[in-house]
Amino acid sequence: MPDHALQPENPSNTRILIVEDEALLAYALEELLIHDGFTIAGVAGRLEAALDIIATGNCDAAILDANLAGTSSAPAATALTALGVPFIVVSGYSAAQLQEVSFEGAIHLQKPCDINALTAALRELLKTR
Repeated sequence: MPDHALQPENPSNTRILIVEDEALLAYALEELLIHDGFTIAGVAGRLEAALDIIATGNCDAAILDANLAGTSSAPAATALTALGVPFIVVSGYSAAQLQEVSFEGAIHLQKPCDINALTAALRELLKTR
């Protein structure tokens, strides 16, 4: 478990990893989450970069795109789960289309998703941890 408690009412104490291969979307997510008070642990557009950030243990929650330029982000989901880090899957695929066991039980939002729905889901996720 990360070294400090998750506090959804004080998001600045919560470090969010963004795993998204569309650079403009990743940038927009980063800016919107910062504006909403969250701290960004990192932004990764490739699986390898995501795994490197996850390995540092410096994220408290993550937002994962299920498909990173044709590569599944399931290994990142597995690594996050192993560390007890909660995550949300944001994808153009429906929950039914995501058959990866690694995504099972995760909150799923289908692209395009409303930023208010995303931040509400993130806060709800953090309340339950």
